[in-house]
Amino acid sequence: MTKYNDSLTIEFILTGFKDYPDLKTLLFVVFLVIYLITMVGNLGLVALIVMERRLHTPMYIFLGNLALMDSCCSCAITPKMLENFFSKDKIISLYECMGQFYFLCLAETTDCFLLAAMAYDRYVAICSPLQYHTMMSKELCVRMIIGSYVAGNLHPMIHVILLLRLTFCRSHKINHFFCDVLPLYRLSCVDPFINELMILVFAGSIQVFTITIVLISYICILFTIFKMKSKEGRGKALSTCASHFLSISIFYGSLLFMYAKPSSAKEGDKEIPVAIFYTIIIPLLNPFIYSLRNKEIISYEKNYEEKPS
Repeated sequence: MTKYNDSLTIEFILTGFKDYPDLKTLLFVVFLVIYLITMVGNLGLVALIVMERRLHTPMYIFLGNLALMDSCCSCAITPKMLENFFSKDKIISLYECMGQFYFLCLAETTDCFLLAAMAYDRYVAICSPLQYHTMMSKELCVRMIIGSYVAGNLHPMIHVILLLRLTFCRSHKINHFFCDVLPLYRLSCVDPFINELMILVFAGSIQVFTITIVLISYICILFTIFKMKSKEGRGKALSTCASHFLSISIFYGSLLFMYAKPSSAKEGDKEIPVAIFYTIIIPLLNPFIYSLRNKEIISYEKNYEEKPS
């Protein structure tokens, strides 16, 4: 490979998990099982919501789209990672890099807006139940989902286009298990300041905006819950909110650590464990957190299981 290659033809080597050669079989099995469970859980949830008309309400429509984006995230990252455990060259082209990052960023950005929409939906349902159908109409729900997908597509487009301005003349080894833009910036022979600034501006703005909506919604929900007279109802509501908020905190916390701080482009080894959380663990946990504690979904799942084939 020549030292100065055109940015559109260069290939990279993904060296994530290279420090654990003796564990590659175990890691392959673990991540394969996680991937299968993630896909079955999320796509099964999407199928259930699509087939069951009584679940065609804003809360479940948001949940179904969240599950769809979690599946997209897993499909973008895990198959290539599993292949590289036993691949000799572990090569990925720049086109594959851009495609992998595009679909990952699409999924994560859309998730941010969907989580904010879900938090607002729960706020209206718990704090203003009598006005729910007025404040949270299906038209508003559809607009929120369309807006989430539009933002989810525009955000990665900006970074992929900016990626084309770079040329790569340093080491072609990426110390990661997938092709993220931050490790790519470290390999650029062109100053990636503009790219890093755009990551900080756009990723930071999206996360601050959606986190603010989530926090305000959950604070209002907590005030309403503490005013409940029934201890049993208050306990159930707190338990559900706590599990949802834990998932959201891990998701946003890992994204903020990676993309919304100036020093993130200079830290290599710390990125892999954090990235595992938002690319692999969160998509695995979400269908269980949002559905296994939901009596309606559990009852419909049992009904479909009990139906004769």
